Amino acid sequence: MEKNQDLSFEDIFKQNERRIYYHIQRLGIRDVHREFYVEGMYAMWMAYKKYEPDKGPLATYFNYTIRNRLIDLVRKKTNDGQRDEKVQQAHLLEGSSGNSYGGGKLLVTEGEGIELADDAHWQEIKGMLTEKQWKWVYYYVILDMPLKEIAEQENATIEAVKSWGKEARKKLKGEYGEGTFASLEE
Repeated sequence: MEKNQDLSFEDIFKQNERRIYYHIQRLGIRDVHREFYVEGMYAMWMAYKKYEPDKGPLATYFNYTIRNRLIDLVRKKTNDGQRDEKVQQAHLLEGSSGNSYGGGKLLVTEGEGIELADDAHWQEIKGMLTEKQWKWVYYYVILDMPLKEIAEQENATIEAVKSWGKEARKKLKGEYGEGTFASLEE
């Protein structure tokens, strides 16, 4: 199909509109808002304007241009979606209740009045734990110290400090319920 000066773009478009639908279907695109159709139409218009008859058939050029423009739009939408998801996650982190430690993982998932300044609450927790488990809570949770520093300060191995934390979490989960304290992975 050569570019004929007698045929307007509207005539060419009517003859080749099915190509857009074909490529949308072939690429498995759901075009609810018809934005891919519009992109295909624009691609066809650009191909019509730039077509050089001595380089090959117009139909082949339409297919090539429409398909590649649709693929580019799919990639753009995918990248935009991933970028939007990252922005939403960042907003969630910024808007968190503040009950987190240095690793960014939540310690308390329900802020039921537990504050670091609540001495009575911490004394209650201290009473439930062994001395070593309390050291883990105090240094790791309250003071936000790394496990390595706690181990050095207490003359223990990092694995021992992790064990104190594991047992402390078990006791706290048993006392306050599974939903209150999220697991802290070392």
